[in-house]
Amino acid sequence: MTQDDKGAIDWDAIYWEQAPRLYNFFRYRIGDSDIAQDLTSRTMLKAWRYRESYKDNLGAFAAWLFQIARNVAHDYFVEQAKEPLRLFDMQHLQADLSVEHEVDKRRDAAMLYSLLSKLDKREQDIIALKYGADMTNRDIANVLDMSESNVGTILHHTIKNLRRQWELQDATA
Repeated sequence: MTQDDKGAIDWDAIYWEQAPRLYNFFRYRIGDSDIAQDLTSRTMLKAWRYRESYKDNLGAFAAWLFQIARNVAHDYFVEQAKEPLRLFDMQHLQADLSVEHEVDKRRDAAMLYSLLSKLDKREQDIIALKYGADMTNRDIANVLDMSESNVGTILHHTIKNLRRQWELQDATA
């Protein structure tokens, strides 16, 4: 955690350090860059609003911040429950390569988000924290209040199952 000379949290430094990780977490969970940006902003706003509730002796700042992010994601999904979930917004993909490559890339992205959406919430969180927020298993364990070995085991099994499902879907496509 970044603090100034007086021990207060340096919010500018926190923003620049954590916002990209938050954005990537939401991008993995939602699949839409505009929504990920909005949810990142909501998370930082909530963290600022509830900054007095953070107790540095209770754990890492990132764990506290990503717990807020998980709650923001949960709230988003509750809000969207009446609307069909957009797993991937195709208009955000870059079209700077060949048409065939772009079609393959879009198909793969859609298939990945489809497979991710079928995971349970805990597995989705672990994947998003690991690959979206680029967290270590120890950091994920702190955020999710789990043991580091349990995170590693779940991550291993989830990736193994995703690969198997990918191969099955890819063979039928």
